[in-house]
Amino acid sequence: MTIPLLSYSPMTQNQRVAGYEVLGEEQPMVQTTNNLPSSSEIEEIIWAAYRQIFNEQQLLAYNRQTALESQLRAGQITIRDFIRGLVLSPNFRERNYEPSNNYRFVQMCLQRVLGRDTYGEKEKLAWSIVLATEGIKGFIDTLLDSQEYLANFGDDIVPYQRRRILPQSIQGELPFARMPRYGADYRSKLEELGYFSNQTKNYDWMNSTPYYPPQAVLLAGKIITIAGAGFLAIITFSVALAAWGIISL
Repeated sequence: MTIPLLSYSPMTQNQRVAGYEVLGEEQPMVQTTNNLPSSSEIEEIIWAAYRQIFNEQQLLAYNRQTALESQLRAGQITIRDFIRGLVLSPNFRERNYEPSNNYRFVQMCLQRVLGRDTYGEKEKLAWSIVLATEGIKGFIDTLLDSQEYLANFGDDIVPYQRRRILPQSIQGELPFARMPRYGADYRSKLEELGYFSNQTKNYDWMNSTPYYPPQAVLLAGKIITIAGAGFLAIITFSVALAAWGIISL
C-alpha cells in the first residue's frame, strides 16, 4: 500500500511572493517549446535542461542522453518527458543519488525539478518516505506529475530557480548550482576508503617548505634545454642559408 505524502507547512520563500515587476536581465530566461522553436533554439532548450538537472559541475559529454535529445528534436516527447528521462538516467543516479543520503537527494531534486528549496526538515522527511517506499522512479514521477510542477512549468517549459531575486531585496537567494554534488558524509566514506591520505588532508600549503628537485636533475634539465635550443638554432640557420641558395640541403 502506498504511504500518502506527509503534510508540511510551506515556508516563506521568494518563489511564493507574487511578482508584478517588469522582467529584466536579472530574471531567468524561460526556455519553452510553445512558440515552435527553430533548430538552434531547440539546442538552447536542450542545454538549458542539462544545466538545470546536472548543473554546471556535471556538464560532461558522458552524461548526454542522445536518444532523448533526438526524440525531443523530433517532437516525439515533451520537455517534461525529457526532464524525466534525464533525472531517471543511470548517469544522474550514479553522480547524484548514490553519493547522497535520501534527505540530500530530495533537496537536490526539489531544487532542480520544482525550482525551489525544501520547506524545512519536515518536507525532506515527507519526500524521503516517498523515495524510500516507491523508489527513484516513483519519487520523480510524483514530482513531475504534481500540481506545483504543472502549474509553474507544464509540459513545455524547462524548470528554473523561481524568483531567485526580488526587486526589493539587496541580495537574492543563492543559486542552487552552488550546492556541492555530495555532502560531508560521503566525503568521510571516501576518506575511509583511502581516497584522501592523511598527508594530503593535513598538509599546510601556506606554511610548508617548497619542494625543489635534486641539483643533479636541475643540471641535467639545463643541459638538455641548452642542447635542444642549439640544435634548433642550427636547423633554422641552415634552412635560411638554403633558402638564399648559399648551401644545398
